[in-house]
Amino acid sequence: MAIYSRASLNSPSQLRSPTPISLTAQSPTSFHRTIRLQRKDPRFSIRVSIEDDNNCVDDNKHSSLAELASRDSRTHPRPLSTSDLSKSIRDRSRLRVAYQGVSGAYSESAAQKAYPDCEAVPCEQFDVAFQAVEQWVVDRAVLPIENSLGGSIHRNYDLLLRHRLHIVGEVKFAVRHCLLANHGVQVEDLKRVLSHPQALAQCELTLTKLGVVREAVDDTAGAAQYVSLHKLKDTGAVASLGAAKIYDMNVLAKDIQDDSDNITRFLILAREPIIPGTDRPFKTSIVFSLEEGPGVLFKALAVFAMRNINLTKIESRPRRWQPLRQAVDSNNGSLKYFDYLFYVDFEASMADPNSQNALKHLKEFATFLRVLGSYPMDTD
Repeated sequence: MAIYSRASLNSPSQLRSPTPISLTAQSPTSFHRTIRLQRKDPRFSIRVSIEDDNNCVDDNKHSSLAELASRDSRTHPRPLSTSDLSKSIRDRSRLRVAYQGVSGAYSESAAQKAYPDCEAVPCEQFDVAFQAVEQWVVDRAVLPIENSLGGSIHRNYDLLLRHRLHIVGEVKFAVRHCLLANHGVQVEDLKRVLSHPQALAQCELTLTKLGVVREAVDDTAGAAQYVSLHKLKDTGAVASLGAAKIYDMNVLAKDIQDDSDNITRFLILAREPIIPGTDRPFKTSIVFSLEEGPGVLFKALAVFAMRNINLTKIESRPRRWQPLRQAVDSNNGSLKYFDYLFYVDFEASMADPNSQNALKHLKEFATFLRVLGSYPMDTD
């Protein structure tokens, strides 16, 4: 469970993306019995203490908030933070799948679509999900990589290169946004709406008509949780129908996204690669870099075209630790170019000799090449 702190509601500019406050417990089994939460920032004034004897001390006399937080912690697991990874206890009876966000997030639904009987494990941030897999806290991670309306999730492209996990599958999930509010709140009462930046962008037309202030937070379900926990009467959230049920919120409107064909593609990550086959459609993801020069990228992509391999995605990202490259031009003297990495997806299995030959050809002039994974395509 993540509990968010907030600034005064009288000044919307003071509220930024609500940040999860770490909750600590004496042991995993006693988590529901002892929770202490305190924020020292003078702009915030939430302090909750829940003891074994159920005595609740709230400096602001919001005892109902503490009770809701306690009840929610028993029902829905709080997101893993980096500090949790070293002390997490594994339950090997079920496949554990990490996702970013809190219970009710679209990523949780994608994880359950990929592995219907899994134990979905929430994580505070994308990089925590990567680390959870690497450190054997979970078996898989299901993370978004692109959306049909919002485009690529660049953060996860960068993390794919930073970590040594392998892509072992993909999931395409239809996103259907709802406008949520606490019970008794009407649409005309709303002055602000909270959600993830991409969700807000995907509902631009609806939110513009409402004339509400939009506030970006870490994830859609987290927005719903925040509004519900604080019992806000002038604030709504853009989130899923599942989040409305989990946090006991009223659905003011369904399918408020600008385009009904709103699809998010998720990657399934694991510590070990799968053995690629040719018995069904496969996709392969790679990342490479090239020397600067005219036609170099054309040559790189031609190795696939000449073998009739279809490319489904190409994404360029500046190299994080070497963003600029020095070059000497006879006419202009010394120049600086951005040094790029190219992420490419193509429709072929690495078990196919055509794919193997294409990458051998690419390696002749690529300065760096890495296969991120060869995995079954989601054809649903």
